[in-house]
Amino acid sequence: MSVFAGVSRLVGAVVVAGVVFLSPLAASAADAVTVFAAASLKDVLGEIASDWKAETGGEVTLSFAGSSALAKQIEEGAPADLFISADLKWMDYVEKAGLVAEGSRVNLLGNRIVLVAPSDSAVALAIGKDFPLASTLGDGHLAMANTDAVPAGVYGKAALENLGVWESVKDHVAQAENVRAALLLVSRAEAPLGIVYETDAKADPKVKVVDRFPEDSHPAIVYPAAALKAADNADAAAFLSYLQSPKAYDRFTAAGFTVLAKTN
Repeated sequence: MSVFAGVSRLVGAVVVAGVVFLSPLAASAADAVTVFAAASLKDVLGEIASDWKAETGGEVTLSFAGSSALAKQIEEGAPADLFISADLKWMDYVEKAGLVAEGSRVNLLGNRIVLVAPSDSAVALAIGKDFPLASTLGDGHLAMANTDAVPAGVYGKAALENLGVWESVKDHVAQAENVRAALLLVSRAEAPLGIVYETDAKADPKVKVVDRFPEDSHPAIVYPAAALKAADNADAAAFLSYLQSPKAYDRFTAAGFTVLAKTN
């Protein structure tokens, strides 16, 4: 794991198309809606925030990391108006802490997990019960988000356990702090295989999908979104509503997500 520590930190400060990408603890501009969101949403939320700015003139500050890290940051008082988790567990965690605005929570999106390899890899595997993942890896590593806390890693571990191959590969897992960090290991060919969301694979031309994991091999992948009680921006509710608009729907589906919420 330590070999890969340097590439597991992907959250930096970059300004793209009027959207500020900051670390979770960074302070946002006073007039911006601050959204803490799972790392797998980085590309599509940047597009939607740009659409929002073009239509309303409003600014959105997007902070991306693993859902577990973001939930802990919110619990510690980090400034955020909205939270979008990649699983129900971490939204439940924030809600049970009394930090979610009543009535604002919605199951926004669905996703799938896939096995990926570098785009020039010759690996071919069909995922199923007892499939030969360990022998295919050889001495290489399987890139995954943290399997104890980060949703993509938790989903991936559950799938491998259900398929009977976790014990054979667990000592070859390179754990990253979020799913985009795991994707980067494969994209850079530093790991021959990785488990990421299907939407992550679609966003990176340097990886290819080897196969999808059966949906019944892991818990259903649900991205809940909610406003936070500490939100101090009057546009927070409006942006949450915009995430459920037809235009946002088109953005999400184009990125490969399944939209669960009804459009406004």
